[in-house]
Amino acid sequence: MKTSQLLATALVCASLGGLMPCAANADDSPSPCSSLKRIVAAAPGGLASLSADDGKGVAEPYGDDAQCAAAHSSYQCVWTPHRDTGTTADALQAVAADIASCLPDATHDQNSPGRQHFYVGAPGKRTEITLTSAGSGKLRLSVSGK
Repeated sequence: MKTSQLLATALVCASLGGLMPCAANADDSPSPCSSLKRIVAAAPGGLASLSADDGKGVAEPYGDDAQCAAAHSSYQCVWTPHRDTGTTADALQAVAADIASCLPDATHDQNSPGRQHFYVGAPGKRTEITLTSAGSGKLRLSVSGK
């Protein structure tokens, strides 16, 4: 009886061990939410403390060549959307949808094919989030604190 219990336990452990890697890799696509939240949390006064890599997570689902830079009162990233995301306007709409879903407190006050604008916070401590076409099939994300 003890041998059969030991065998059953070993079988269960082996079965679970085979399933665990599948569960861990169920969705390994990049999510822009953590990057967006980190950038917005740094605004308005701490944007200069961000690194160039902090914003790349926003672009990763849509492009691989993001170039980001921080300044005292702004943070910007520019990238070329993948061809499979459709037109630049389609990619702009997709990133805007990410911003809206990741930052539910943001107000979306401009929605046009070439420009999306959001803001978070009260006047005087407002963080502006602007997504625009940047010519030659590129997108630009700008976050600034006012």
